[in-house]
Amino acid sequence: MALQYNLSKVYEISENDTDFAHQIVTLFLSEVPDEIASMKMGIEEKDYTRTYTASHKIKPSLDLLGMDIAYDENLQIMSWAKSQGKRKEIIEVFKSLKDRVDLSVKEIKKDFKISN
Repeated sequence: MALQYNLSKVYEISENDTDFAHQIVTLFLSEVPDEIASMKMGIEEKDYTRTYTASHKIKPSLDLLGMDIAYDENLQIMSWAKSQGKRKEIIEVFKSLKDRVDLSVKEIKKDFKISN
């Protein structure tokens, strides 16, 4: 049973199509970690546009995979980037988001038997 993600939305919109679910998690694995890395660089460099863009790109994936807390954290990061806040205001939120994504990646790879 998945603890870090929930595919109920994916199955609902696809009428329980397991191939579609596999495509969605594969897309998540190929795109979200790279965008998280881009967000990290953006935060470190106070590149608000880069941070916002990367954050915006992962928003639908987090929603589709039922990662509600990560989704909310991502919204906080988007808001921070938009308001051009201080780095110390967002570091912990980003770390938590990154940890949640890392755990989800690990769990998805295990559940779907996907190797690097």
